[in-house]
Amino acid sequence: MTLTPAWRAWWDEAPERVVLVDAGSGRTLTGADVLRRSGLAAARLHAAGVRAGDRVLLSCSPSVETVLAYVAVLRLGAVVVPANTAYTASELEHIVGDVRPAVAVLDEPARAPDSVEARTTEELCAEDPPDGPLVEHLLDVSTADDLALIAFTSGTTGRPKGAMLSHGNLLAGAQALVEAWEWTPDDRLLHALPMFHMHGLGAGINGSLTAGASMAVLPRFAPQAVVDSLAAYDATMFFAVPTMYALLRDADALRGLRGLRLLVSGSAPLDPVLFSDVEAIAGQAPVERYGMSETVMLTSNPVRGERRAGSVGLALPGVQVRLGEDDGVEVNGPNVFRGYWERPDATADAFTPDGWFRTGDIGERDADGYLRLVGRASDLIITAGYNVYPREVEDVIREHEGVVDVAVVGLPDPTWGETVAAYVVLRGGLDQLEPELVALVEERLAAYKRPRRWVALESLPRNAMGKVQRDVLRASIGERDGSMGA
Repeated sequence: MTLTPAWRAWWDEAPERVVLVDAGSGRTLTGADVLRRSGLAAARLHAAGVRAGDRVLLSCSPSVETVLAYVAVLRLGAVVVPANTAYTASELEHIVGDVRPAVAVLDEPARAPDSVEARTTEELCAEDPPDGPLVEHLLDVSTADDLALIAFTSGTTGRPKGAMLSHGNLLAGAQALVEAWEWTPDDRLLHALPMFHMHGLGAGINGSLTAGASMAVLPRFAPQAVVDSLAAYDATMFFAVPTMYALLRDADALRGLRGLRLLVSGSAPLDPVLFSDVEAIAGQAPVERYGMSETVMLTSNPVRGERRAGSVGLALPGVQVRLGEDDGVEVNGPNVFRGYWERPDATADAFTPDGWFRTGDIGERDADGYLRLVGRASDLIITAGYNVYPREVEDVIREHEGVVDVAVVGLPDPTWGETVAAYVVLRGGLDQLEPELVALVEERLAAYKRPRRWVALESLPRNAMGKVQRDVLRASIGERDGSMGA
């Protein structure tokens, strides 16, 4: 079975079961509704010239209609190309130029480059019959090897690349999560994540539909809206990025997560202090997991068993994980993508001679097999010939109660090659905290790992999924405002 037939089997079996809830209005869609309305949307796509294998750009805010549009594209055998909703027309032009979509589906058609025809989700997913014929005979016939998604890498460094995932890749990734997280048709996920990223798509939407479960879709994340929606719509699961948990904590709203069956965190490292706060206030430790655009999900802390702060857990069912040269994390399994769109050189570089995907992450495993990510190979700092992993330095700095956030990067140095720089968001004043932070790293870290430059910021630059944009920090090398020491 491939992706959409697996979903359709649930909708055919229980057509009156609720599948989608609009957490803004309370509107519900049953399995029969999703089947019918995604079929209508697929017919509109076909009337617009979209055929199996064609690409469809999807850049929409979370909504029931966005889910329907996503399902419709896949049912038709076309290829979803998700894109950040914050992208401007000029930023979307790169993606459009790469994949040459037949149609773009956006909240705001004005964001679409002139070279592609644009539709809104409301137009595409209207309940009225389409002008053209229905295309039921063309739906749900893709094979496991057919391309389903081109997920552009987040682009925190360098030019984003389009990772090609097949229906088989996505289904394998979803099935692994359903098994590992004991996902059942009785679960309801409060979906408050962006729908252009693997966390929101590969885990949230694909996992729910593959499990035969339901989703309450929150149009916009806000701490009180999360708490209210969890209670109003009987949610059992909540997925978030670490920033969301931090905002819930700061709004004194974590207690509203009590009673849920499962809390999941991903897309960026979860601060061990925040992990402990969630566990203490929400009543359970969050399950931190690890995934990528190229692989769906790879590892997860266990639902039944110890959830370890600072670790991304154990390999998911069907996934193989090993540490290769220089402790680089390498993976294999039916979830791993087929390569980068029209980038054969990048594809060849991404795989080992024996076919394992090089994630670009550096890891370490403890005696029980739990994986901990030390950092990205591209973020490795080499100073005086010694390797410094930013995560190790950041974890020490975070122990100071005056530190709200921190990112460590390497800056060019004519003597040492690179020097360690710490960009910090602080609660207290610089004069007070500088000597304390210096004393902390002197006590805990070898001399070559200690930051030689400290810079105080109001906030760290992050992308939509909460990942620190280290290239932005490096580009600010000449800005001395707020500098602490040298």
